[in-house]
Amino acid sequence: MSDLTTLSCIPCKGGVPPLTGPALSTLMARLGPGWRLDGEHHIEKDFAFRDFNDALAFTNRVGALAEKEGHHPDIHLSWGKVTLTIFTHKINGLSESDFILAAKTDQLL
Repeated sequence: MSDLTTLSCIPCKGGVPPLTGPALSTLMARLGPGWRLDGEHHIEKDFAFRDFNDALAFTNRVGALAEKEGHHPDIHLSWGKVTLTIFTHKINGLSESDFILAAKTDQLL
């Protein structure tokens, strides 16, 4: 379990620069396997499931977590697969809250 799961997402009001370089590398190292960093803009992970119902159930758990944390990923649901894309929309880049949400989604499996 990542230590990020003990933290809470902090709402972003904008006006702060997105994380870059070494700060992103450090946070990526704290995530579980499978997360990808795309151009210092967002993180993404594919989750595989036995069927559509299991993928949908996971999607609903992610949705409930997102509401609780006040931080919402982009979710793509398809048969047996869910792809999460996470970034902070207000700053059009990554913040620590993105990594907190990513770590907590891994716990939902």
